[in-house]
Amino acid sequence: MTNSPVLVLNQNYEPLNICKVRRAIVLLLYGKAEVLENGQGNLHSVNNVLDIPSAIRLVYFVRRPRRQRKLTKIEVFNRDRYTCQYCSQESKELTLDHVIPRRRGGEHSWENVVSACIPCNRRKAGRTPAEARMPLLHQPKPPSNDGFYVPYQYLRSHTEWQKYLPQ
Repeated sequence: MTNSPVLVLNQNYEPLNICKVRRAIVLLLYGKAEVLENGQGNLHSVNNVLDIPSAIRLVYFVRRPRRQRKLTKIEVFNRDRYTCQYCSQESKELTLDHVIPRRRGGEHSWENVVSACIPCNRRKAGRTPAEARMPLLHQPKPPSNDGFYVPYQYLRSHTEWQKYLPQ
């Protein structure tokens, strides 16, 4: 229960972080945050019964620098929402595929890398999508640089966070 995720918002309701319930309770008890959404259940202490928060907002503004996201497997899978970009199958068993193969001069960049299931990646092999007759669902592009993203598995289980997250 204390390891459940909690969405942390800045004073201006901008998403900052995802922390655990234990850290969120500490922020609430010290008066550094306020509860926006209650989760399921209660946390019992010797003197109190506290609602488990699902989303909290800091009472002060935190400035933070904007960083460019690194091109990693997990970042590509999150961008593509764990969906094969050829057959639209949602899976955890994905691989990276270069739209234009590297041996043909394709770069390892956001615009050339997509998520693909293993059968589709094998079927496409070292060809372009047009040659393999496997059109892409979405044209690959860099993720938005809003500075924060929520991993896809949290979006499915915490629908109450949707109103606080940029579209």
